[in-house]
Amino acid sequence: MLFSLILFLCLGSVAGILAGLLGVGGGLVIVPMITYAFSAQGIVGEYTHHLALGTSLATIVFTSVSSFMTHHRNSAVLWSIFAQVTPGILIGTFLGSKVAATMPTSWLKIFFVVFLLYVATQMLLNIKPKASREMPGFLGSSAAGGIIGVVSSLVGIGGGSLSVPFMTWCNVPMHKAVGTSAAIGFPIAVAGALGYLLNGAGIPGRPDYTLGFIYLPAFFGIACASVFTAPRGARLAHRLPVSKLKKAFACLLYCMAAQMAYSLL
Repeated sequence: MLFSLILFLCLGSVAGILAGLLGVGGGLVIVPMITYAFSAQGIVGEYTHHLALGTSLATIVFTSVSSFMTHHRNSAVLWSIFAQVTPGILIGTFLGSKVAATMPTSWLKIFFVVFLLYVATQMLLNIKPKASREMPGFLGSSAAGGIIGVVSSLVGIGGGSLSVPFMTWCNVPMHKAVGTSAAIGFPIAVAGALGYLLNGAGIPGRPDYTLGFIYLPAFFGIACASVFTAPRGARLAHRLPVSKLKKAFACLLYCMAAQMAYSLL
């Protein structure tokens, strides 16, 4: 148990830095690392990946608050965009978690691998938006929020991997897109965690110390550490060259995707 606690505290520290720095919520790192931690502890079963997804979203509830408050103090959160996308976010994320609860672990892992490859390639290419593009109105933003919510719940992330590119595609400045994405991660995490908690309740075959599809030791360890490190990542986001950091992070995602794909074989 001591090994598990140290492992999850270290994981939470890394996830918090990434959440504040890149606005990705940390889930892209948390999900595969929780899966590896389960394997190291001998925790196996039909629902290990479901637990990783649910636990990831539960921790992002706290990481996102710590991160977006720091961005808010730097005037980097566009609350008008937040208000437009949140209705779709809440509906899409909750529905996505319901769908994920019925999917086999292998399918969820395949979806996650494909998503990692997509995000990594997107970061490496760094495609620039057209100068004339703007954020859509309320309906368009809510629809985009619904799509972001569904995908986020299926891969256990705070949505930054989709919301940041979407906002920059609509010519929102990068630092404001990252800050706003951190705020958007909060409703995604709340709706997703609630969905995994309710849809996992009463299902047999889960390991001890679970609440629905949330593994409590990982939740407490990651949440405690990430709350302290997310503000540091957010402050770094206003000082460091984000483009170079995105490329380094993309290489990490490729390695994670390869490792998870190998585990499927």
